[in-house]
Amino acid sequence: MEWYYMHMPISGVSIFWPGLVLLGFGVGVIGGFFGMGGGWLVTPGLNILGFPISFAIGTDLAQMSANSIVSTMRHAKFGNVDYKLGTIMIIGTLAGVEMGARLVMYLEMLGVVGSVIRYCYMILLVLISWTVFADIAKQKKQFVVGATEETAVGIDWYKRLHKIKIPPMVHFKTAGVYCSVWLPVTISFFIGLVSGTLGIGGGLIVLPAFIYLIGCPTHVAVGTSLYGVMFSGLYGTFTYTMKGRTELAAALIMILGAALGAQIGTIATKYIKGFAIKYAFGLSVIGVFISIFLKQFADKFPGAEHLLLDISSVIIFGLVILLCTYITVKMVQGARKELRDKKAKALVKKA
Repeated sequence: MEWYYMHMPISGVSIFWPGLVLLGFGVGVIGGFFGMGGGWLVTPGLNILGFPISFAIGTDLAQMSANSIVSTMRHAKFGNVDYKLGTIMIIGTLAGVEMGARLVMYLEMLGVVGSVIRYCYMILLVLISWTVFADIAKQKKQFVVGATEETAVGIDWYKRLHKIKIPPMVHFKTAGVYCSVWLPVTISFFIGLVSGTLGIGGGLIVLPAFIYLIGCPTHVAVGTSLYGVMFSGLYGTFTYTMKGRTELAAALIMILGAALGAQIGTIATKYIKGFAIKYAFGLSVIGVFISIFLKQFADKFPGAEHLLLDISSVIIFGLVILLCTYITVKMVQGARKELRDKKAKALVKKA
């Protein structure tokens, strides 16, 4: 069974390489669907496979940047990318990424990087899952007065933020947003800080930030967030590689699986809209929280430590498999319905 394990020359650990392939493919599907690099699954997944946390972050950023490039190209074909908004957000993101990377190096020097980052992950995951489900609940309450999924208004923090009229004011045509340029710049700085610190490409918070803080439609938020994540991932890869914390061999293995997965995930957004995306996103965030929670506190239960770590691994990889299955099935169902509708229209024209 030794051939199932591959020695990583930079980090010095031996890794179960089929796990890297599965993680890469799954993250490609999930990243293309949710509009993020998938690092919210990759960093804890790599850590569970055996990578030290700083190497997990650097390696994740490397594979995530390649995955985001493929997914962005696919979303651009569907008109889901607001290039002006995405480009402006890059300014703050890059500064935040560098500050986050320096913070990780400092925590590593203190010997507390793994514990601190896992606690930060858990807090962030709780906040995001609460926001997503609170938004859905608010929208569904409006159904009793005749609203639909398209017309119901959820969390609208962006309306208050749009009242801040600090010049210059900018109109983002694709997103349908008019606001101060300082709003996306400020938000992107904090996204970059999270990206550089937690190694998630900022994607985990980019989607909620675009929807709830800037006011983008969900499908535009997905495509535009991938565009921004692509640049933050490339810069994050560069700065972590310069610090000797990127395992390029592992990143290349995951990229092979992600290249195929990203095609599936991106196409699926054409057929899965609104609540379906939010429910899947919120439930997956909860799953990652449970996995990291078990990993963080496993050593508190010496007799059950290995069992808890195994359960943590099963949750992460089980979550990847379930999400990939759901997204792929919905994509196939949507494509079949589209073909049936085209054939029906063709028959009507002939008649």
